[in-house]
Amino acid sequence: MLTKIREKSQGAFAWGILIVICVPFALWGINNYLDNGQEAPVASVGNKDFFQRDVNKAYEQYSQSLRGLGIDEQTLKAQALQKLIKDEVLLQYVHATGLTATDGNSREFIKTLEYFQTDGRFDDKKYKSLLASQRLSSNEFVSRIKNALVMEQFQHSIVDSAIATQYDVENFFKIQNQQRDVEYVSLNLQPVSEQPKEEEIADFYQQHQDLYQSPEQVSVEYIELSLAEIANKIVVTDDKLKAFYEEQKDQYTTPERRKISHILFAANDKTNGSLALEKALKAKQELANKDFATLASEISDDKVTAKTGGDLGLFNVGVMEKAFEDAATALKQGEVSNPVKSAFGYHLIKVTELLPGEIKSFDTVKNELTKAYQKAQAENAFYESGEKLAELSYQNPDNLQSITDALGLTVKKSTLFTKDKGEGIAADDKIRSAAFTEEVLQGNNSTPIELGTELLVVLRLQEHKPASLRNLDTVRKDVVGVLLTDKAKSLTDEKAKQIKVRLQSGETIQIVAAEYKLDVKNAKGLTRRTADLPPSVLEATFKAAKPVGGKPGAFITALPSGDQVVASLVKVTEGVMGDADKKQLDLAKKNIANAFGQTEFNAVLNSLEADADISVKTTPQKSAE
Repeated sequence: MLTKIREKSQGAFAWGILIVICVPFALWGINNYLDNGQEAPVASVGNKDFFQRDVNKAYEQYSQSLRGLGIDEQTLKAQALQKLIKDEVLLQYVHATGLTATDGNSREFIKTLEYFQTDGRFDDKKYKSLLASQRLSSNEFVSRIKNALVMEQFQHSIVDSAIATQYDVENFFKIQNQQRDVEYVSLNLQPVSEQPKEEEIADFYQQHQDLYQSPEQVSVEYIELSLAEIANKIVVTDDKLKAFYEEQKDQYTTPERRKISHILFAANDKTNGSLALEKALKAKQELANKDFATLASEISDDKVTAKTGGDLGLFNVGVMEKAFEDAATALKQGEVSNPVKSAFGYHLIKVTELLPGEIKSFDTVKNELTKAYQKAQAENAFYESGEKLAELSYQNPDNLQSITDALGLTVKKSTLFTKDKGEGIAADDKIRSAAFTEEVLQGNNSTPIELGTELLVVLRLQEHKPASLRNLDTVRKDVVGVLLTDKAKSLTDEKAKQIKVRLQSGETIQIVAAEYKLDVKNAKGLTRRTADLPPSVLEATFKAAKPVGGKPGAFITALPSGDQVVASLVKVTEGVMGDADKKQLDLAKKNIANAFGQTEFNAVLNSLEADADISVKTTPQKSAE
């Protein structure tokens, strides 16, 4: 729990930057700075206007990250607009207070972002490709990052200044480590034999038509810009390939593998070095009649490796002293060196295993080499074509033909798919998400969609089938099932309430359970981390009011199946800080302080918003169908 508090209380704006980059500038209203024509703003903060396209962009990001949580479109769009407003309120405030971030720091921060890196290093091509797709200069992008960093700076000035006292920590563990004893009975769904009447079925169907809709479907036309396809068109000659082979020879070289053992005769400032050398020379003579590993285990001063016959494992250049490495490198398999001096003393070294290095010949790697060469040569063309793709898609939003003519691509078509499921290209979440954006549903090209690092897709609407009501005859069985389940739940709920009332009147759960022929279960010493109770029962147990005057508290909670649990809270034991908690005391103070700081920051942000000149002119509209 402490870890979660810590994770949620830091770096909101830094994380926001990553989101902004991965779903380009969804929350920062960047498109607001582009040509807006005469479009009326949906909201204003001071002199800054937000347009419907800003909300749509933010909504796209929200819908992707919150997919599957059952949040409706209108709610997400309202949250997106609220996020835009809060960010702008804070941005205007930090600018007014004079907080700044330097261009240099901002550029260094950009270089650390994983989105712009290849093999752990900043990739200028990726950086320029994204800026081109967003029609932004580097200076404009740096300015956006500076804004985000200043907002982050202000957030930390509040969050990091919060403190948690010893009392706060003890009170936290008092609640966190609390234990509760509970007795409970489970009521299975009551069986229902009577089938619903026709008028009940019809009424329910009419009142819940949203439950019986065929899902909205679309099909799209799309074009793909593929690094692999560009690479396949690269003409390869043996001369070019051989030159590339020489450049990449390290890739096709297996280094020598050399396993060594040693016997150490220790020598240092306090010991006689000549004596150690004498011991080494004598041991070298003994090896004529004795196994190296056996002798090492008996006399080596390296007591760790002596246990394994002096084994040092695989030999790696650069780890040992030069004299040691030179000797180990010169030996053949099975050979033992003369005494070799190091800072530790004198060593006898033996090569116990030797696998020579190998360079794969040009002919054996020619096919692999060809693909690598083609890919390397195609990368520049891919990035340049990607920039052109983004530009043409934006300039010609009502067709794909202009792009195919310029880049020599082919228009492909998908079958119908829904927001949640599709085949072929629509099997990818990114494609389905883009296809159902307002931009595409209105007939415009999508922005380029990155599928991995080597494929860009632009799509446009081909066919749109809005959600439609399914005929009652086709869903009758489903409606009947819901009605029977609802009736069963109603009967079960009523029975649970009756039991709860009797418990509250003073009857024991054992007496009531016996009358209803139910089994009483006991759970003692429950903690918030107990895993052997259903989560809903555990949660309800710790939300229930404490027993008063020795009288147990009664409560009801439902299981996901619809079954009901009626429980009697018997005892509450306050928690204490245990030995394990005391070891985490510093971390606990820090995390609780962060939680306090985040709460304070949210309060400041709400206060700034209350004082700001904010005007919301319209409610974000649903996507066009």
